[in-house]
Amino acid sequence: MIERLETSARMSKIVKHNGVVYLCGQVGSGATVTEQTQDCLSRVDALLKQAGSSRENILQAIVWLADMKDFDEMNAVWDAWVPEGHAPARACGEARLAREELKVEIIVTAAV
Repeated sequence: MIERLETSARMSKIVKHNGVVYLCGQVGSGATVTEQTQDCLSRVDALLKQAGSSRENILQAIVWLADMKDFDEMNAVWDAWVPEGHAPARACGEARLAREELKVEIIVTAAV
């Protein structure tokens, strides 16, 4: 069975299937990469909680940066957020994001 939460015509914020939760890409507000990453990860926490999961159960994360020069700044926030011993499989790349002011987007898949 597939369960979709917070669904609109375009997308669902959460999709659950066979004990796995898929989150739509999360972006954050703020002027800096640090602020946007912190806000983005706070949103990930909230969606995981709503789905019955947590950051300890993240299987994979995909991080998109508008500019790879921000890699270290994003990682400083990421590294403090990921629980020790629970680092997921992760990829990070550079991409043009949906709006010019966006600097980071994170896509998460987790176990429920």
